[in-house]
Amino acid sequence: MKTNPGAKKRFSLTGTGKIKRKHAFKSHILTKKSTKRKRQLGYDGEVNKTDLKNVKLLLAMK
Repeated sequence: MKTNPGAKKRFSLTGTGKIKRKHAFKSHILTKKSTKRKRQLGYDGEVNKTDLKNVKLLLAMK
């Protein structure tokens, strides 16, 4: 099975096998967002367990 090229750019694996992701809503219309909110959106998140199966399929992981 091929790896989805869009998913390949958006997700990365940690050393322990978890899948990292970026937060949404950080690209534009930043003037109305608070500094705290923008700073917290800058940090990486972890893929939720409910989405894990679908993301692994996109990344062609078992």
